Amino acid sequence: MRNILNFNSKWAFSKQADAVPAEMPNNWVWVNLPHSWNAIDGQDGGNDYYRGTCYYAKSVEKHELPQADRLYLEINGANSSAKVYLNGEEIASHDGGYSTWRVDFTEKVADTNLFVIAVDNSANDRVYPQNADFTFYGGLYRNVNIIGVSESHFDLDYYGGPGVMVTPEINGENAQVKVEVFLTNAKAGQKLRYRLVDKEGNEVAYCEKEAAETSAELEIKNVHLWHGRKDPYLYTAKVCLLENGEVLDNISTRFGCRSFEIDPEKGFILNGEKYPLRGVSRHQDRWGIGNALLPEHHREDAELIYEVGATTIRLAHYQHDQYFYDLCDEMGFVLWAEIPYISSHMPAGRENTISQMKELVVQNYNHPSIFVWGLSNEITMTGKSSDDLLENHRILNDMVHEMDRTRLTTIAVVSMCSIDDPYIQIPDVVSFNHYFGWYGGDTSMNGPWFDNFHAKYPNIPVGMSEYGCEALNWHTSDPQQGDYTEEYQAYYHEELIKQLFSREYIWATHVWNMFDFGADARAEGGENGQNHKGLITFDRKY
Repeated sequence: MRNILNFNSKWAFSKQADAVPAEMPNNWVWVNLPHSWNAIDGQDGGNDYYRGTCYYAKSVEKHELPQADRLYLEINGANSSAKVYLNGEEIASHDGGYSTWRVDFTEKVADTNLFVIAVDNSANDRVYPQNADFTFYGGLYRNVNIIGVSESHFDLDYYGGPGVMVTPEINGENAQVKVEVFLTNAKAGQKLRYRLVDKEGNEVAYCEKEAAETSAELEIKNVHLWHGRKDPYLYTAKVCLLENGEVLDNISTRFGCRSFEIDPEKGFILNGEKYPLRGVSRHQDRWGIGNALLPEHHREDAELIYEVGATTIRLAHYQHDQYFYDLCDEMGFVLWAEIPYISSHMPAGRENTISQMKELVVQNYNHPSIFVWGLSNEITMTGKSSDDLLENHRILNDMVHEMDRTRLTTIAVVSMCSIDDPYIQIPDVVSFNHYFGWYGGDTSMNGPWFDNFHAKYPNIPVGMSEYGCEALNWHTSDPQQGDYTEEYQAYYHEELIKQLFSREYIWATHVWNMFDFGADARAEGGENGQNHKGLITFDRKY
C-alpha cells in the first residue's frame, strides 16, 4: 500500500551558504515548511528582494522512512529552480517554481540520509517568469513529502501527475466515463479494480481488468451533473492495483460530469444553459507570509471570492496549489488555469514553457472546475509578436489539444496589442487586459472597444481577462481618476459593470485583482511593494 510521509518539519535553512554541506549544519536557521525567504523583503518596495540560491537541509534515519520497495521525494513547489542532493550527490533538478515534481531516491538510501535542496530564484533567460508585475518569491513554499510504494505502482514519474486521467462524456441522461491509469513495473497476473463512487459514497460503476489493460469505460446512469456554483456535484474514481487479491497500490481522484461551450455571440454555456462568467483573478500570496500559504489561507481566499458572488476565477499567472483547485471543484468556480509565460518572450525559454504546460495539464486534468488552459499573458508587452513567439504559441496550442481534447485554449492579451496581431488567431478563445479609466482613457471606452473587436472578428469569442484600478484606505468627496481612493475605485467598477455586463457576447470578465498582492518593484499610492488593485487588502482584513 502507498505510504505518504509529510516531510515539512525542522529543515535547516541558509541564505549565506555557498555550497552543499557534507553533514547536517549546526549554524543554520531552523524553519518549517512551507517557507519563503522573501516574505518580508518581497513586499516592502525598492525592487531589491533577495534573488539567488538558498539551501534547505534535513537529516533522516533509514528506519524513519516508509517501509516500501520504492521511495520518492515529492516537492509541491520550489521557486523557481531547484536541485536535490542526497548525501552530497545531486540526484535531481527541476526548472519551474509552481508545479509538483518527484525524484526516486531508492537506490541512494543509506543508514543516515542528508537531504539538501538548493532553491534558486535568480534572474535568467530560460525559466519563466522573469519579467512581470509580481514578486517571484523564493523558497520551498508548499508541502514536501516522501512517498513509499510497491515495486509495481501507479506512475509517479510523469510530469508530477497523479497517475490517473478521468474523462467523462455526457450521453443523454447518462455519462460514459473513461478512466485511464499509468503503471510502473506492472507484472503478468496483476489486476486493476475500477470503482466510481457518488458524493454520498455509493458505488455507481465497477469493473475489474488485467493490469495490461490500463483503461476502462464505465457508465453512470442518470448522471448528476457538475453545474458550477448552482450544483458542484462530484464523483470519485478509485483504482486499486491487485496481486493475488492483495492491494499493492491505490489511487483516487474526484471528477465532475459536465459539458460546455464558448459561443462567440452567447458567451459561456454550461450543460446547455447560459452561465455568465463574472469573477476575479487571484495571486497566491499574503502580507508577511509571501507565497508560503497554509490550507486555512487558501480556504479563506476561496470563501471570500465565493462571498462576492464570483462564478469564475482566473488563477494568475502560474499553477496554484492543488488544495485550491480542490476547493474550486467543491464550490463550483469555473477556472482559467495558466502557465507563467508572461510579459516578454524569451527565445531560450521555449522548452520551459513546454515543460510547465505539460505539468499544468497532467497534474490538473481531473479537476472539473478547469475549463480553459491559458497559454500566455501579455506576452507582447515589449513589442509585437515575432516568428519565434508565434511558433512557441502554436507548439503549446497544438500540444494542449493533443493532451486534452475536452477543454479550450486561451490567451490574455495586453491592451495595446493590435487586434490584427497573428498570435491572437492561435488559441480557441481570447481575452484582453484593459485598464481604460485607470492607466489612460476613460471607463466609457471599454464597451466600444469590444464592439469594434467583435464586429471585425465575430467568430472569435472574446473576454475581459483583467480590469481594475488601485485604491488604498483613502477617501474623497470628489473622486478622480488616479487618486487611489475607494470612491474612485467604486465608481470605476460600477461603470465597468455597465460597459461589460450588457454585452452577452463577452465570454468572461475577471477583475484584477481579488486581493492586493506583492509587487516589490512598485512604488504607487504611498505604500510601496504592492499592487493595490485588489478588492480586498493584502492581509484580507478590509
